[in-house]
Amino acid sequence: MNLKQLEAFVQVAEGGSFSKAAKELFLTQPTISAHIASLEKELSVRLFVRNTKEVSLSEDGKDLYRYARQMVDLEKKIEERFGTKGGAEKQCITIAASTIPAQYLLPKVLIRFSEKYPGEQIKIMETDSSQVVTRIVDNMVDIGFTGTVLEKKHCKYIPFYKDELVIITPNTEKYRRIKEESPQDIRWILAEHVIMREEGSGTRKEARKQIKKAGVSPDKLEVIASIENPETIKKSVVRGMGISFMSRLATEEEVEEGSILAFSIPMADDGRDINLVYNKNYQLSGSAERFVRVVKEVYQVRKN
Repeated sequence: MNLKQLEAFVQVAEGGSFSKAAKELFLTQPTISAHIASLEKELSVRLFVRNTKEVSLSEDGKDLYRYARQMVDLEKKIEERFGTKGGAEKQCITIAASTIPAQYLLPKVLIRFSEKYPGEQIKIMETDSSQVVTRIVDNMVDIGFTGTVLEKKHCKYIPFYKDELVIITPNTEKYRRIKEESPQDIRWILAEHVIMREEGSGTRKEARKQIKKAGVSPDKLEVIASIENPETIKKSVVRGMGISFMSRLATEEEVEEGSILAFSIPMADDGRDINLVYNKNYQLSGSAERFVRVVKEVYQVRKN
């Protein structure tokens, strides 16, 4: 077993593809396959489950990944500290982000970061909040962005943005009348078809918590669909499929143009925190630390 084999293994695990790993490492696909085959033979395990469309980690592969990722990261830190490989101190920053920060908050950060540090590389994986935290805990990514705080060991959360959830409806006479006559009573949502975000979504978890606080049982909602993509949800609401709960940040454009209405949730606090999260058991690379600083600058995070 050697680092080259482990690097190949980590790239296949993260990209889900032998061809992508070959491209990332500037190797041929047969070389990547040979590295993986050698590892599997030496460890006497099957590391990947292969089908016609994708490659995923086996249970043994998941266990090896945790160790291999640490070894590859340690190699990068040594290179960064001692200036090996041409003195390269810029490392690819791997980021996992839930939908709202990925689509509506990170673009502003990316623009500022690229202006300040041209040449830095960033890889962003969009997933749900629970998977963001899982990838941080397993040291699969450098930094995470999530709207949910899960009490997981070793996680350090830095809140950087306050996000208000709203109820969204089509902009029709029916809902305009409700908005005018009953702005503080949301019991009317129990008679509506409801479109929710997917299980594991921070928005879904927060919506259930807030409407319960407002006196409406989330278990009594008539949920007709669970949809991952907020853009699809908004289009479905506009077409009259149902109502939904969404970040006010994600609805600004449609509210301004008049295609949807946004209702505040009574008794809600000043909003949920969107958090930057990292694993405090591992030292961030210089590039990742610079990225964290830019997030704090852009969203004016106060120092504790």
